[in-house]
Amino acid sequence: MTFKSGFVAILGRPNVGKSTFLNHVMGQKIAIMSDKAQTTRNKIMGIYTTDQEQIVFIDTPGIHKPKTALGDFMVESAYSTLREVDTVLFMVSADEKRGKGDDMIMERLKVAKVPVILVINKIDKVHPNQLLSQIDDYRKQMDFKEVVPISVLQGNNVSHLVDILSENLEEGFQYFPADQITDHPERFLVSEMIREKVLLLTREEIPHSVAVVIDSMKRDEETDKIHIRATIMVERDSQKGIIIGKGGSMLKKIGSLARRDIELMLGDKVFLETWIKVKKNWRDKKLDLADFGYNKKEY
Repeated sequence: MTFKSGFVAILGRPNVGKSTFLNHVMGQKIAIMSDKAQTTRNKIMGIYTTDQEQIVFIDTPGIHKPKTALGDFMVESAYSTLREVDTVLFMVSADEKRGKGDDMIMERLKVAKVPVILVINKIDKVHPNQLLSQIDDYRKQMDFKEVVPISVLQGNNVSHLVDILSENLEEGFQYFPADQITDHPERFLVSEMIREKVLLLTREEIPHSVAVVIDSMKRDEETDKIHIRATIMVERDSQKGIIIGKGGSMLKKIGSLARRDIELMLGDKVFLETWIKVKKNWRDKKLDLADFGYNKKEY
């Protein structure tokens, strides 16, 4: 039996469910999730492998109108996947009308010379008649290879979408070992899990102003724990105070929640130290962006 493989990009506006979809397909968390827009900042591969095939999903940052150098990096990172994939999943939300952001993305997709599947997520939130109307509206905008309505939250039609992708794979190499599920190292995943807890527990401008750097990560031979030292970067002193919280309560909660997820991922006990540092306007400074892992080499 021949082996089939292919690369699939997941594109769309912020908060349409791209990362949730990827985690569902992979059966575990490899991309962080929150209700905040622009949670995903880097491209993240989810490597789905069976005996007959390998689908390399590429989760991308939500495409938006950038206001900072970080925003520019995120949007370019998303669009750069069009040069390296065999299929694009253009994901939209069933409970939101087609907007200017969707139209902007479709204009780029029309000239990308790659098959595009329209994925309408969150169908559990709308009446079937509204869904049919939305499908008709999108079909008038561009020629999609397929239109697949799904609900990641309820698991509806997700396996059918994966089956469609499988059927369209061509004979190819197994690019990654069968037991590899992502292209990012553990240090990156650890930093993302800490940032996810900051997003979960804070509001307003703080989620967008935070970066997490892993300063060290090694096993302590005496305690047999993974000792992780991480620095949470913010842009202002006021943000630092909020994240620390009264008597250090907020920082303690962030660390506790993050440690639990990190231990599940690593399968080891973890001792997590978190520190906070102010780096003014880091989102608009290219050197800081590179230091914090937002590097143009990615695209």
